[in-house]
Amino acid sequence: MIIELTPIAYVRGGRTLPEDDAWGSVAARIELDERFSAEALTGLEAFSHLEVVYHFHQADPARIEARTRHPRGNPAWPRVGIFAQRARDRPNRLGVSVCEILGVSGREVRVRGLDAIDGTPVLDLKPVMRAFLPRGELREPPWVAELMSVYW
Repeated sequence: MIIELTPIAYVRGGRTLPEDDAWGSVAARIELDERFSAEALTGLEAFSHLEVVYHFHQADPARIEARTRHPRGNPAWPRVGIFAQRARDRPNRLGVSVCEILGVSGREVRVRGLDAIDGTPVLDLKPVMRAFLPRGELREPPWVAELMSVYW
C-alpha cells in the first residue's frame, strides 16, 4: 500500500541547515499552502503551543536506518533501535515537534523552538492540549537527558 501525503504548509525562515542543537530560540514561520485560506487557522492563536508533523526532506534516503545504532554516533550511549530515538534518518523521514506559538496572521503561524529548517514541508498542525499530554509519570533512559541537555 502506498500512502501519499501532500504538505499543508512550509517552514519559512529560521535555520537553513539541519544542526543538532540549540533550537530553543530559533524563530520561524509556518506558511499554509495556497489551497488553504487564513480561516483554517482560526482559533489557533488561543493556544500557547503547536505540534508540527513534518518531513525531513533533506535526510538522505540512502542513510535510512532500520536497525540499531548509537544515538548521534556516540559510543558512550547504548545502541538502540531507530524507533527508540528521534533521529531524522528514520524509515519515513517524519519529524514531530512541539513549539511555542508567537502569533497567527493571515495564513502564517509564527513559532519559536521548531526544530525544522527553512523549506521543510509541513504535513499537519495540531494545537497542544493538556489532555493529550502524557498521563502519569514519564520514563526515559539516562542517555536521553545527556543528549537533550543542549538541544533546546
